[in-house]
Amino acid sequence: MTATAEEAYELHRVATPVLEIAYHRTGGRRRETDPPVILLHGFPYDVRAYDEVARLLAEAGREVLTPYLRGYGPTRFLADDSPRSGQQAALAQDLVEFMDALGIERAVVAGYDWGGRAACAAAALWPERIHGLVAAGGYTVQDIARAAEPAAPEAERNLWYQYYFHSERGRQGLERNREELCGLLWRLWSPTWPQAREAFAASAPSLHNPDFVEVTIHSYRHRFGLVEGDPRYQELEDALAGRPPVVAPTMVLVGEENGVIPAADQTGTERFTGPCEVRTLPGVGHNVPQEAPEAFASAILDLPV
Repeated sequence: MTATAEEAYELHRVATPVLEIAYHRTGGRRRETDPPVILLHGFPYDVRAYDEVARLLAEAGREVLTPYLRGYGPTRFLADDSPRSGQQAALAQDLVEFMDALGIERAVVAGYDWGGRAACAAAALWPERIHGLVAAGGYTVQDIARAAEPAAPEAERNLWYQYYFHSERGRQGLERNREELCGLLWRLWSPTWPQAREAFAASAPSLHNPDFVEVTIHSYRHRFGLVEGDPRYQELEDALAGRPPVVAPTMVLVGEENGVIPAADQTGTERFTGPCEVRTLPGVGHNVPQEAPEAFASAILDLPV
């Protein structure tokens, strides 16, 4: 194992007001000219999605941080009575509090799925903190007020797992069959990626976090307006309800073979009011950084300094 690989697997922890966030650090020292890069994974993935991206960025001289989101891996809530919220405002606040705890004033943030939503929301709410954004899937801030409006039948079919999680049957199904269910989602969402089954095995342990099920269920119920959010984040949710624009320089990555979100629905470029470039990735599904690490790393390195 190289020194860079050893760095990537060394686990660090930092406390925020709500969480003890576990993360990996790769690459060089922080420099004013090159802000650190924070890579945010999605559901039901973990930081292993970024191993190759982190290596490529470290070789280019960048400092890279890959935190485990709330409910994943070794990240833990500090208080037993903290609501196990998975709402978008909580994920965005976690990102900024992670930056605060590490003394990071500005960063490049990149993500997909939940991580992409956290990155988009943080860029919209705290533009002074986000130097640049790479958003796989485009602008993904949720429009909760319109969540009850039906989509096209093909799109609704792809969201079966979300409706499953609305029920007690779905909650118990995730609790009892988390690896079988989440492994299935990996394969459905990346239908042309032959490594999906093998790669899932490396990330599966993170799904056994004691808060994984509760955070997941809350996320998929809150986004449809079925449950209340954590009052701590209500002001941020109110701000996100207007789906505010992102002014930071942005790269949007569109996986053409995404098995959950059609390529045509992955941009939302009207919400990116700063410099924005869209790059379409043929043959790539939902798990963009793990399926196309070179393209993901290049998008980060090509952001304006």
